[in-house]
Amino acid sequence: MRAPEPPRLEFLTELNVAVETPVDVGPAPTGHRRIVPITGGTMIGPALSGTVLPGGADFQVLHSPELTELDARYIVQAAGGALIHVHNSAIRHGAAADIARLNHGEEVDPAAIYFRCSLRFSTASKEWAWLNDVIGVGTGERFPDFVRIAVFIVR
Repeated sequence: MRAPEPPRLEFLTELNVAVETPVDVGPAPTGHRRIVPITGGTMIGPALSGTVLPGGADFQVLHSPELTELDARYIVQAAGGALIHVHNSAIRHGAAADIARLNHGEEVDPAAIYFRCSLRFSTASKEWAWLNDVIGVGTGERFPDFVRIAVFIVR
């Protein structure tokens, strides 16, 4: 029996998503919740460039001192004006001390944090309609006032 072929990844864009101070909802019965407002940003890549529009948010659940689940939803505007909804589901894992530093707005070496995501897209644009039918994956890096995500299309 032959081994299955892994999917190919094609680089789409790099997102630099500007964020504000998180709103800490606290340790609710369904998990410790935080909401991180998205205030804008840039999108630069060989296939897709443009801006991240303000108004989105990242809804987080801090499952443990080491593990955070992220659920971000926001709109990007392609250079030609098309609007694309992004749903980015991610996990971020690292040493408890490093995650605590991130959660307090401090800079942590991205190499110390496992930050991976899957992305779905939705758009009415004819030019970008193919994004409705693909899955993106990415690697993330959290900085005090922005998040950098390298986005790849799974082929």
